[in-house]
Parts: sequence; C-alpha cells; structure tokens
Amino acid sequence: MASTEKHFVTDPKTLVKDSLQGFTIANPHLSFDEKNKVVYAKDLAARRQEQVTLFCGGGSGHEPAHAGFVGHGMLTAAVSGHVFASPTSSQVLSCLRRVYSEEKGTLVVIKNYTGDVLNFGRAVERFKSERVHQDKGQPKVAMVVVNDDVGVINQEDDDEGGVGRRGLAGTVLVYKLAGARAANGGTLQQVKQAAEYGISHTFTIGCALNAASVPGQGLPRTLKDNEIEVGMGIHNEPGFEKKGLEPADVLVQGLIDHIVKSQPFQACRPDGKARVVLFINNLGATSNLEMGLVTKLAVEAATSRGLEPVRVFSGTYMTGLAMPGASISILALPDNEDEFKDLVSLIDQPAECPGWINHAYVADAGSTDESAEGPAESFTPSSDPTWERVIETAYKNVVAEEPEITRLDQLMGDGDCGQVLLSGASAIYQASKDAALPLQDSSAALGRISSIVEDAMGGTSGIIYCLFLDATAQHLHHFGATSNATLKPKVWGECMLRGLDALYKYTTARPGHRTLIDALEPFARTLAETGDMDKALKAAQEGAKATAAMKPKRGRAVYVSQNDGLADAGAVGLVAVLTGIANALR
Repeated sequence: MASTEKHFVTDPKTLVKDSLQGFTIANPHLSFDEKNKVVYAKDLAARRQEQVTLFCGGGSGHEPAHAGFVGHGMLTAAVSGHVFASPTSSQVLSCLRRVYSEEKGTLVVIKNYTGDVLNFGRAVERFKSERVHQDKGQPKVAMVVVNDDVGVINQEDDDEGGVGRRGLAGTVLVYKLAGARAANGGTLQQVKQAAEYGISHTFTIGCALNAASVPGQGLPRTLKDNEIEVGMGIHNEPGFEKKGLEPADVLVQGLIDHIVKSQPFQACRPDGKARVVLFINNLGATSNLEMGLVTKLAVEAATSRGLEPVRVFSGTYMTGLAMPGASISILALPDNEDEFKDLVSLIDQPAECPGWINHAYVADAGSTDESAEGPAESFTPSSDPTWERVIETAYKNVVAEEPEITRLDQLMGDGDCGQVLLSGASAIYQASKDAALPLQDSSAALGRISSIVEDAMGGTSGIIYCLFLDATAQHLHHFGATSNATLKPKVWGECMLRGLDALYKYTTARPGHRTLIDALEPFARTLAETGDMDKALKAAQEGAKATAAMKPKRGRAVYVSQNDGLADAGAVGLVAVLTGIANALR
C-alpha cells in the first residue's frame, strides 16, 4: 500500500509557520504569534477574565490538532513544534505567559511523549519560578498528561516503569470535556477533574495501511500491499503487530476487542460493560467512504460486546500527516446517572473551533410513519427454463467480457464500467438461482430485474438500464403479455423501441454520441423490423464497433481529447449482455 511522497512545499523549514499563517487567515477569530508558533483566541483578554484558560501543543503534522481546537468551548491557545517534534520550552513559556489567567488559572494539556513532557514541564516550572522572583506567589497552573493509547504493550510492566502509554486522538475528547467545563465557569480544580476523568476513562487503538511521508524526508518505511500495522503511532512509530490485510469487519472487531481486553480498560470496567462515546478518527489519508464503513463496524462491534454507544463521532481530528489509517477511541461514561448526564452535556455543548464537528442530537420521538413510502413492490416468484437459460448465459458472457470492458473504461472513463455491469449481472443471476423472479410473466420479470439493477449497479449506466427496463416492461404489459408464449421477437423489438422513446425523455444521449445507445438502438430497431435475433445482434455489434470512430459527446469520455480507436465501454458491455441472450435463445 504505497503512500505518496509528493507534497505541496515551498521550503520544509518554513512549512509549519506558513501553514499556521494560512490557518489563521482562514479563521479570523484566531491570532498568530509567528515567532513562537502560537495560535490563540483573539478575545484572549476577555477569556482570561471570564474563565480558566487552557492550552495544549506538540509537534505539527497532526492537523487539525492542535490549533484546530482553539476557540470558545475548547482551547484558548495551542503551541506548535516542527513536524513530529515538541515545541521548545521557550515557545511553551511564551504561550503560558500570554494566556495565563490571574483570576481563574490555567490548565496545560499535553500528550504523553518524552519531548512534550520535558519541554512543557520545564516551561511550567520556569513560569512558577518567575512568579516567585516577582513576589506574586504560587500561580494557578496545572498540567495534565493524556495517555489514552492501549496499543503500546509491555511499557508499564518493567521495573523502571517504562515510557507509558502515548497520547493519541483521545486527547481531543479531553480538550472537549475540560474546555466545556471551563466555558461553563468551572474552577481550575473542576476543569482539571474533567480532564482527568477523560484521561483515565479514554482508550485508543490505531492501525495503518502504511506509514506517512514527511515533507523533506519522505517515507521512513513502507508496508507491503497486503500488510496492515496495528498500533502504529501518529509519528510513524512501529506498532505492536504487522499482519495480513483483513476484511474491514474482522479488523474493526479485533480493534474493539483489543481495547475491551486491555489492562487499562479492564481496570476501569472489569465487567466490560459501559455507556460510551465512540470516537472514530481519520489518521489523514483515509477516504470518507471508508470512514463511514469503519464507523458502522465500530458501533456494531462495540454493541455486540456489551458496550452502549450513546454518542458517536467520526472525522479527522488527530492525524499522522497523510497516514492511511484510522484510530478508535472509547470514552467510558459514569454509571451514576447525574454524573453521566453531566459528562454527556459537556460532550454535546457546542464548541466554536474549526476542528470540532458540532453534532445535533434529536430526542427519539418514536417510529416514523412509513406509509408515505407507498405500497411495497409485490410479485409471485415463478420459474421458466428459457428465462433461466437466458439469464445464466448472459451472466457468464459478462463475466468473460468484464476485463475488456474494464480496460476500455480505464482508458477513456473512470474505470468502473466492467465491474458495475458485472455487479448487476451477478445480482440478477443470483436472484434467478434463488427462484426470486416472476419469470412466467415477462413484464413483471423486467420490472423486478430493474429493481435489482438499481440496487446492484448504481451510477449513470445503472439508471439508464433501469429506465429502459421499466418502460419496456410497461409496454410488454400493454401488449397483454401475461404469458411468455405470446411474445414474439418483433413484439420484444417494438416494446424496446418504445422503451427507448421513454428513455429519451430523460437523457440527451442519442445514436452517434458514443454511448451504449449506439448498440441498443440498432438492436431494438432491427429486432422490431425483422424479428431476427441474429440480425439484431449483428446490428448491435456494428453499432458498438462504430463508436471507436466517434467523438465522445456524453459521459466522462468527453474529457479525453482522443479516443485512440477505442470502442465505448458501455456499448461493448451491452453487446456482451445481448450476445449472451442471443446464444441462449439459439
């Protein structure tokens, strides 16, 4: 699984500063201390008077963490180091001096990495020392360290204590709890307690398909195409296990199991049961499509193991640059009902910062009225040897021709035409094998096949097939075709031509536009005129072949400057179907 080593970079040395400048330009409620790489709220003066201030920080490359969570309801400021490197203690000290609230106090939140702990710790001690020398007494400053990672094993078992568990995406939930408590007027002690609850009750595990490329440095290592790494850190640190890439449901179940069986989770919830917040985090290069799947599977896996997800968050919160992977965090909520409601209210409270997704939760008002959907489709399954032979032969022909259809579409389109057509043919074939089609009534059979095609294919070609099949089915019914024995080839051809007329109401594609219409129209017309299936198939084949010389006027192929003598994949695909049908009827 390759990860790109290409980056938008002017100078790797100034990348962090330049990025933060762009970030604050796009978010005018924020200000930027360029020298110390500190992003802070513009209303800082008022914030210091009204509430406990909070700031965090760490290496860059985890965007939107950390600056993305600066805003009302979460953080007051964030300080950034170089990519994957802690800010210096001087940077942190400058941030602490800027945001410190004399009246309310300040909480510092960091992740458990040696550089962060040392640099932030030294800054806090230097700040305290300054106060003492200025005879201002002991400052109201507290620091908490987030260590939600349960993917680090054997780090707390040795005699010297180990380095401990790392801070991962669960850190963002700590920001949320503490930030909401501070916005509500909580004391420094109350804000710290909210943070500490999040730290002690949040558990995270991540996995990645590959490491991430670092601007100016490239990829530190790569995984094989069929490998996945569990426990990889957000700075490309090796995980605890490399294994073969598994189906997503197996993988996600394993991640949830790892969390629930981990010693930290067991110490918190020995019975393994709890109401929880599920936090699904994109490590930077996972598509939203895949994130939706991971989220669904995580909820299912958690529920099956006795957990009750009461809030589910899914998005990009703490990345490892453009790492292709995801992490799952579980925040176990209190059993006490009052404490439970209090913590959930902090999670639900809106936050005005660019990195946090404010979710709207609507109370369940009961079941919806499904009568508005109209009557369900009804049909009586029946068998017919001719139909069954036609479906099977057409399916097998599509299987054989799919590679060529895919090749043509990869060169001229988006590359999915063959697989989409095969998906539809496979679904129809399976329905036939399952005796789930009303095959003794051709009109009803086409209507049912149209529904199957819609579910299985999707996309533009899918809906074109559906419209054509629906309209053809209507006209078969108008011909009084209640028995397949009454259907002659010319009748089929005439109904197909009328199906084309209906299709033309909804698409501007016509013969000569280099689409599947170039095969469909001559097939239907020839069949209606002659009643000869072989002549109709030859007309379709010639129509598909002719598309090789046509200039594309519809579909994605219009964006390709030349067709290089290639036939249209959609037309070739339709011919594959028609050839299978003709072979079966011979």
